[in-house]
Amino acid sequence: MKNQNTKVIVVDDHPLVIEGLKSSIGNNSGIEVVACFENATSLFSYLRKKTAQVVVLDINLPDMNGVEICEKVVKKYPHIKILGLSTYNDPSIIRQMVKNGAKGYLLKNVSSKELVSAIHQINEGQSYFSVEIQKILADSIFENDRIPRLTRREKEILKLVAEGVTTPQIAQQLFISPLTVETHRRNLIQKMGVSNAAQLVKMAIEQKLL
Repeated sequence: MKNQNTKVIVVDDHPLVIEGLKSSIGNNSGIEVVACFENATSLFSYLRKKTAQVVVLDINLPDMNGVEICEKVVKKYPHIKILGLSTYNDPSIIRQMVKNGAKGYLLKNVSSKELVSAIHQINEGQSYFSVEIQKILADSIFENDRIPRLTRREKEILKLVAEGVTTPQIAQQLFISPLTVETHRRNLIQKMGVSNAAQLVKMAIEQKLL
């Protein structure tokens, strides 16, 4: 009797990335991409009616970051395995994903072959972290890991938040959408391990990021 395919959901805010993942994952025997979503709202709406075995999850999404999504999925649907797939290589985010229940984490420069292998392994109850991710986590042990790595855009937004500039004003100034600004703000709060903008600014000053 033929084994059933591993049912996979892909969550990423870039349609081109989704198409690429569908093509690279879906062409491999033993894996079936059953749904793809660009935001958390659509994912949770789907999970209320249907399910899958593995969710391949990006970190930077428009309505909720991947770290929060991971925590909510694992708590509400513990049978679903989370595999982080992102450009974010900050050790604090990777560790938070693991803390929230992710079974694996890869960067988006990973090969299709390794991605497929990771999906199969975590579906079988194992963990999977690429060699690159393992090195990032190992190196971070010897660094002052309380100071997170911020992207250029995150630094820009942090500075403006500290100056009291509102989300619509930041969006206008940086020529991005207010939704994108809010996503960056959530990511900053997550990275800094705080719960609001005031604490974010205080921590940034203490860490000499401002």
